Amino acid sequence: MARKEKSVVELAAIGTFLHNIYNGIENILKQILKAKELEIPSSDSWHKDMLNLAASLGIVSERLSDNLYEYLTFRHFFVHAYGFMLNEAHLEDLANTIPEIWSQFLSEIENAA
Repeated sequence: MARKEKSVVELAAIGTFLHNIYNGIENILKQILKAKELEIPSSDSWHKDMLNLAASLGIVSERLSDNLYEYLTFRHFFVHAYGFMLNEAHLEDLANTIPEIWSQFLSEIENAA
């Protein structure tokens, strides 16, 4: 992250990291819903629906849900786009807030359990 100019490969690596982080968060939310014996949404928009469900149940706050939505939309873009389309400034913004997002996520799911 400290390098001023990043290659396409480095940007793709950052994108992969962000994608993996969000997938992990989704998998944790799925496990929480299963443990609560709640149905995981199965619509075409299940990713968004699950995040909204987690917020409506108080598993995550609305504020965190809004922040995670940025990672959800990035994940969708990353899966359906090409590496050369990645925006370095956007990647840096998302990557730089991961520690805060992750810490808040852990705190909120612990309180929801």
